[in-house]
Amino acid sequence: MIRPPARPAPAGTVYFSLLGPLTAVRDGRPLPLGPRKQRLVLATLLARPNTPVPVDVLTDAVWPDDPPRTARKNLQVYVSAARALLGSDSRDGRDRVVHGCGGYRLTIGEGELDTLRFRSLARAGRAAGERGDLRTAARLLREALDLWEGPPLNDLRDSTGVAEEAERLEARCLTVYEDWAETEIELGRAAVAVDGLRDLVERHPLRERLRVAWMNSLHQSGRQAEALAVYDDYRQLLARELGLEPSPAMAALYRAMLGRGRTARPAVAGREAAHGTALPAAPRDFTGRREELRELLALLGSPDERVVVVSGPVGSGKSALALRAAHLLGDGFPDGRFHVQVRREDGSARTPAEVLGELGRLCGVRAPGGSGVPAESTVTAASAVAAESAVAADSAVPADATVPVGPERGPAAAAVSQGAADAWQRWLSLHRALFVLDDVPDEAFVRGLLPRSGPSSVVLTARGQLAGLAPVHRIALGALADGEALELLGKLIGPGRLRTDPAAALRIVRACGALPLAVGVGGMRLAVLRHLPLAEYADRLGDPSAALDELVAGDISVRLRMASGWQDLSADDRRALGRLAGPAQEGGFTLDGAMEALGCGERAAIRTVESLIDAGAVTSPAGEVTAHAALYEVPRLLCLYAREREEGRFSPG
Repeated sequence: MIRPPARPAPAGTVYFSLLGPLTAVRDGRPLPLGPRKQRLVLATLLARPNTPVPVDVLTDAVWPDDPPRTARKNLQVYVSAARALLGSDSRDGRDRVVHGCGGYRLTIGEGELDTLRFRSLARAGRAAGERGDLRTAARLLREALDLWEGPPLNDLRDSTGVAEEAERLEARCLTVYEDWAETEIELGRAAVAVDGLRDLVERHPLRERLRVAWMNSLHQSGRQAEALAVYDDYRQLLARELGLEPSPAMAALYRAMLGRGRTARPAVAGREAAHGTALPAAPRDFTGRREELRELLALLGSPDERVVVVSGPVGSGKSALALRAAHLLGDGFPDGRFHVQVRREDGSARTPAEVLGELGRLCGVRAPGGSGVPAESTVTAASAVAAESAVAADSAVPADATVPVGPERGPAAAAVSQGAADAWQRWLSLHRALFVLDDVPDEAFVRGLLPRSGPSSVVLTARGQLAGLAPVHRIALGALADGEALELLGKLIGPGRLRTDPAAALRIVRACGALPLAVGVGGMRLAVLRHLPLAEYADRLGDPSAALDELVAGDISVRLRMASGWQDLSADDRRALGRLAGPAQEGGFTLDGAMEALGCGERAAIRTVESLIDAGAVTSPAGEVTAHAALYEVPRLLCLYAREREEGRFSPG
């Protein structure tokens, strides 16, 4: 099929295509191009448009081995046929093919030849990419690639001269495909390029840049094993065919993929902001949670689910799961993916007005006077980059809106004006974006921020269940399975060290309650203390009075994270949790055990335990079971922290 030029040519104009078999159409009808030798001459002239082509080049294309004595006369006949097919130049009436001292020159415009249109679109796409407009770059590069119908001039490649021109054109197409694939990877839409890259690698197995893009696209799509296999296959191919090794850059990419998240071509400054993405880096040590990730991706890909709550105790990996999903869903949210931290560094909650201000700034919803965010807002590093170049959306906050600014806190600063809320909802109704609101304290905080209509989606991470929100879908996280926790530990200390004492490694992850935060901190500590035997560290963690002291790595402290979660609990819940920590540490507790520890009756015990479940401090069975038959659990490290508080042994270090 011949695709028409993007810029319409006058009626009667012939449109030629070289990016596939040589073809020509006029007014939508294919034209006969004559015998093979005539087509070889035409193809050679079209492959070098608007440039003199020496007679010797044309001769070699038609008669590569032994040209006849009448070659020049025959060429004149073939060129005359080309002139008749092309007609005269509509601008000045001159012949399209003229002979000069340099040879024959064919004059043709962009709207008449697919290779010229291809070159123009590719240049425009690269220019858009260089200025940071990745969406436009991807679109223009894709338009160029849509002109590529297959191997250029594939019906005439038995001519050496034409085959050389065809290979040059194909190399140009491959370069543009690589540009497009890398741009889609930067946009987070790697999945759209995976299959095409595979096919091209099969046809061009030694083209390293294609391999690198394929590796990146597979890796960003969550197919790490396949991505690593691409490198291994290439390394073996190079060694077998050429006696070479992959380039240092590709080898470094392979090593990075062994233990890190998505790797892509470094973005030009400002690119992430230009297309509306403000996400922290994908979690490099994300491990396990396969079912939960699959469920979250399916929910966010559905048109019916707009809000998903990911809940779990402190350190269960809620943020890592949400960010992993956000990085994998770039193609599903063309208006952007944004992460906003709801709490300050000290663990206190920001005000809804602050968070709404940051959201408005990221998305271009302006506050009165042209400001997109209150002055007091705390913007994450990734958010700040995007905010600097956020483009104003179609709607702006009405003039009567009064989003609080300045240092004030308390009820006045927490209030969100109706005008600001309406402007935010209007933006949500018109755009498809994904928001991760991280570490939400309660339902009231986010009710006004959630979309009432439109295609946008929100992932809320919270320690509690946020039971007052409806309708939402909920994903509850608990501890990792032993195998997943060991995999995470191995990523941090190295699989070889893990294998030296697998029993001690298992004791370590179980002493951490198999929570990703604690296993991660323990792994980072062991990575520094290379001399420390795993068995000795397992003994330290097994000591209830010392475990939290051992789970510190630099400025990351599990105890401090537990303290932040403790502050979220009501005074009654703290008191109850302190009393339940003892029986919980012995392998969980039943309702009868709770009644005994709390010194209360059945109804009061049920209410207390369910309040702690709602707060994310107590976990309950996954299936339905009566209150009396249920075995309730408190994460081991939270138990230890609660007992510290109960016994007055708490120290903030």
